[in-house]
Amino acid sequence: MEIYHILFSFFINKWVTLHWLNAIHGSFATSIITIMILQKISIFNYKNIESAELSFSPNINCFVGHNGMGKTNMLDAIYYLSFCKSAYSNIDSLNIKHDADFFVVEGTYTDENDNMDVVYAGMKRGSKKHFKRNKKEYKRFSQHIGLVPLVFVSPSDSLLVEGGSEERRRLMDMVIAQCDITYIEALNKYNKALHQRNALLKQEDEPDVMLMEILEEEMARQGEIIYAKRAAFVNELVPIFQNVYQRISGNSEQVSLEYISHCQRGPLLDVIRRDRFKDRAVGYSLHGIHRDDLEMKLGGYMMKREDLKADLEMRLGLNVRKVEVGAIDMLRDMAVLRVYYDANTVSNTVDEKMKLNRADLVEV
Repeated sequence: MEIYHILFSFFINKWVTLHWLNAIHGSFATSIITIMILQKISIFNYKNIESAELSFSPNINCFVGHNGMGKTNMLDAIYYLSFCKSAYSNIDSLNIKHDADFFVVEGTYTDENDNMDVVYAGMKRGSKKHFKRNKKEYKRFSQHIGLVPLVFVSPSDSLLVEGGSEERRRLMDMVIAQCDITYIEALNKYNKALHQRNALLKQEDEPDVMLMEILEEEMARQGEIIYAKRAAFVNELVPIFQNVYQRISGNSEQVSLEYISHCQRGPLLDVIRRDRFKDRAVGYSLHGIHRDDLEMKLGGYMMKREDLKADLEMRLGLNVRKVEVGAIDMLRDMAVLRVYYDANTVSNTVDEKMKLNRADLVEV
């Protein structure tokens, strides 16, 4: 869990200078992170929640209930209002209650100047979803990403360390996309070209060489934009990651992050085209930024699966209080809606620290 907090820890002030944007724009860029506080949410037929309307405290909100009552689905509905999708599935129809024909989620937010925003998401079974802000429907969902910044933390975040590289790429994408709309555009264009190239590679007949080259050029062009943004982001993230980890571990271990990408092997277009024959044999693209990874090292060594289990057990078990305190420290000044997900009861130490910091926190 602490990894997720660290990766979002650069959202410290309402005005954040994001030095890593310099890699693309050529000069330091300033991103305005507006504090958005969720005041009220209305939910109809979202997963197992038939109907619910909640008004939130400006401080700490605790959801208490038995398993299967809808606590996680409530948090997922909040996530949906920020990312236009569920945290658990990309298939929107799965979010509709089994015996219902539609779902609706609507949230009322206020900023630090008490300006109000109403975000609406709805979908009928068999139809496309609708997403609106202040009754104005978006033409593209990507236009909404970053307007209501959000951090969603769950026990499954251990996959950020023990899971495959796609988990870590997804996290980098989520963080950068909330600050830089050009990143979303480049990522969408890259993925579209990648899927089309993969479709050509799967054909029984020899693919159109000219079309293949056009797709490869698009992948390389957008991929190098994405790589530069990811590399600059990781470069600025590393000292933050190390500083917070030292606070949590009591300076007992040294950790590091290393960004690995095929772009580091030379011009991406050359790298992609170099093994086109192998790609044709397996039926998909073996090279590109869709294979990037963020390697996590402990004491200079790769954190292996067997080492990870014991390490996570210590971090999330014996030292859970220390982890929670460190996490709350990182969330204290974040200019976003804080969603902190932990199945354990909050310790008195952490509870007292949160009261002192008066964090606007939704807690389970």
